[in-house]
Amino acid sequence: MNRDELGKAIKAAAYLEGDFTLRSGRKSKYYLDKYRFETQPRILEAVGRGLAEHVGPDTTRIAGAELGGVPLAAATSMACGLPFLIVRNQKKDYGTGKLFEGVLEKGERVLLVEDIATTGGQVLEAAKDLTEFGAIVEKIVAVIDRQEGARQNIEGAGFAFASLYTSSDLGIQK
Repeated sequence: MNRDELGKAIKAAAYLEGDFTLRSGRKSKYYLDKYRFETQPRILEAVGRGLAEHVGPDTTRIAGAELGGVPLAAATSMACGLPFLIVRNQKKDYGTGKLFEGVLEKGERVLLVEDIATTGGQVLEAAKDLTEFGAIVEKIVAVIDRQEGARQNIEGAGFAFASLYTSSDLGIQK
């Protein structure tokens, strides 16, 4: 599947119109339901390959925040052969009580993948947790940037940012 075909497949699977409240609290006339494309094997595999193109020569691990970032991190991991890590939204209060699932060592260089970036709030929380632990977040890559401030917020926090698509790329008007 080439880039244009993948963009069309993502939009066809995930784009919904109506009245929605986003995680950021913002209201929107459209919604990109990440689970509608992340649960499609053909699309997920192609997305993983696209995200893997952002792996740097020094990257040692892929990370994704629960819940939507988990299948993306797994698909990217399979596409590039690097292990992945799940960043929890909060530490478990049972078992090992970990914030990260998988193995992470201080100093590791991480590609952090995100599904839909609106303001970047959730992925910035994950990046903060990773850096506080002692990892280096090389880049944050979203599948779709809604072009509503995520790039500015992420880059303003000192992280490199890229996306496979923007809402404009997919022909979506605000």
